[in-house]
Amino acid sequence: MADVILKTDRLSKNFGGLIAVNNVTLAFERGQVHAIIGPNGAGKTTLINLLSGDLLPSDGAILFNGRNITSLPPHKISQMGIGRSYQKTNIFTEFSCFENCWVAAQSRINTSMRFFRAARHLKSVAERTEKALELCGLSQRSDSRASAMSYGEQRQLEIGMMLATEPELLLLDEPLAGMGSDESLQVIELLRRLAVDHTLILIEHDMDAVFSIADRLTVMVNGRVLETGTVEQIRNSQAVQEAYLGVEEDAV
Repeated sequence: MADVILKTDRLSKNFGGLIAVNNVTLAFERGQVHAIIGPNGAGKTTLINLLSGDLLPSDGAILFNGRNITSLPPHKISQMGIGRSYQKTNIFTEFSCFENCWVAAQSRINTSMRFFRAARHLKSVAERTEKALELCGLSQRSDSRASAMSYGEQRQLEIGMMLATEPELLLLDEPLAGMGSDESLQVIELLRRLAVDHTLILIEHDMDAVFSIADRLTVMVNGRVLETGTVEQIRNSQAVQEAYLGVEEDAV
């Protein structure tokens, strides 16, 4: 049987009369890159917000490593091993790269708000920070102020902050948004490296990028799951072409 790291069971989210996520049941396998695609308004970001605890579901359940996390707040979910990036870069622009990752790393410690703590905690935070900077490719920019970095580097730094919490599972909401081709290639390569040791759930509109790195895809339309399968299965699906990929081609 597949090793499932995250599972949703009939997950739904309503905003008044609008059903943004409608009865979604999905299983995300450990060690895979699972991309969620679909047209604007399909419910993709709402689903990620539910998985990260940024939104509470109207119905259904979320299980992470077999534990029900449906009602947990975002900081508890992060401490359990789920990292999250956002559509808009979410960093401290006046901090250095190291300081940004330090803040993220210390949040992983349950005693992070205690001002008198053992020196070993500070050492572990520093080690976690340096490891995150190395993983995201910014070790040489450790002392650089975030505001002085390119947009692509800032996106890398946000991923570095997420890695500083030592997550098992990464939730990535449009990591390539707003990037030029060179920056996109760098981040795609970063995601490939991360996929070796992490499970990735990815929302991305760049279909070339999605098809090049995803192991599995889920297509959402109007808050529902239209189809889930391998890249080849989704490429060849008539229903998907009509609902999403065909619309994309017509728009071009």
